[in-house]
Amino acid sequence: MATVRAAVVGAGFIGPVHVEALRRIGVEVVGFAEISTSLAESRKVAMGGGKVYESFEAILADPTIDLVHITSPNHLHFEQSKAALLAGKNVLCEKPLAMNTTESAELVALAKKTGLVAAVNFNVRYYPLAHEARARIQSGELGELVAVHGSYLQDWLLYPTDWSWRLEKQFSGKMRAIADIGSHWLDLVTFITGLKIESVMADFKTLHATRKKPTGPIATYAESDPNAAVDYPIDTEDYASVLIRFVGGARGVVTASQLCAGRKNQLSFEIDGSKEALAWNSTVPNELWIGHRERPNEILIKDPSLLSPDARNITSYPGGHNEGFADTFKHLYRDVDAAMQDPKGNHKYPTFEDGHYELLVGEAIYLSATTDRWVRLDEIQ
Repeated sequence: MATVRAAVVGAGFIGPVHVEALRRIGVEVVGFAEISTSLAESRKVAMGGGKVYESFEAILADPTIDLVHITSPNHLHFEQSKAALLAGKNVLCEKPLAMNTTESAELVALAKKTGLVAAVNFNVRYYPLAHEARARIQSGELGELVAVHGSYLQDWLLYPTDWSWRLEKQFSGKMRAIADIGSHWLDLVTFITGLKIESVMADFKTLHATRKKPTGPIATYAESDPNAAVDYPIDTEDYASVLIRFVGGARGVVTASQLCAGRKNQLSFEIDGSKEALAWNSTVPNELWIGHRERPNEILIKDPSLLSPDARNITSYPGGHNEGFADTFKHLYRDVDAAMQDPKGNHKYPTFEDGHYELLVGEAIYLSATTDRWVRLDEIQ
């Protein structure tokens, strides 16, 4: 089996997470690129060393690179993914795959044409108990699915002095809470349940119409100095709630907010069936709640000896040894690596088609929020 050689474009918050996970599975991370070589050099320790490429184009020109991880700001994802595929590189792109469905549809078509691995970093799928929930639903244990509800809550943009490039539409896109964190929830529950979304009804709220933008660069999650900032108008949502109608009749609702004091990074869901229910919370990722009507409820602790085969395959440690956020990246990248080694195999990594689907859902949600009505997905398609 050949060793995959990878390079990463983007060395911000999530770039080092990609690098660490790739190295854990034996992928050789040759190097990385940033918007400038000086910025890249300043991030070299965080990225674990490696070659500093002078540009993204220099990565594509390196014939020894098999795989490109794109962790740059959102507005660059389409052009960089397209260029990488055209250069014959396999691609793993952070979400969102593109800024709109026109771009993402082009990437889906290009990925099919090239036959290269083209994956989206929906890593939350790769918690072992997410796979376990999926297996239990597929086996019929829950019965008919009735309702899916939950949230993705953070507090890192609670104050008007909090800042990130994600607040600027030209870099992030026309939505924020839904696109940034809500997309993870939507991908996760559609992966687990197998349900497709028929229509949505959305409500958005922007708490801070004006924020303090730092006059100098600032890292994600870093505190800014309000005395070295200028007023900046905000027109993306801090908060969103979305009612969902699934194909087949099930109903759902999700709240995505970056204004919830004390919620650092909490994704939660409950899936209610006609026989049983399941609930999970990312802050206690090694516990799956199983709800019953006529007998005591259960808490399933992550233990490979108790899990379904699919969940066991993405479990690294025995029962009592917790797994978390960083491990999800590792297991996703193992699937990508396996697909590169055996392109004709039955692989389960999130594809560009999955990324395109989430953008379809997102555009329907945006249209609903801006027109104050139910929107069917086929209106977008």
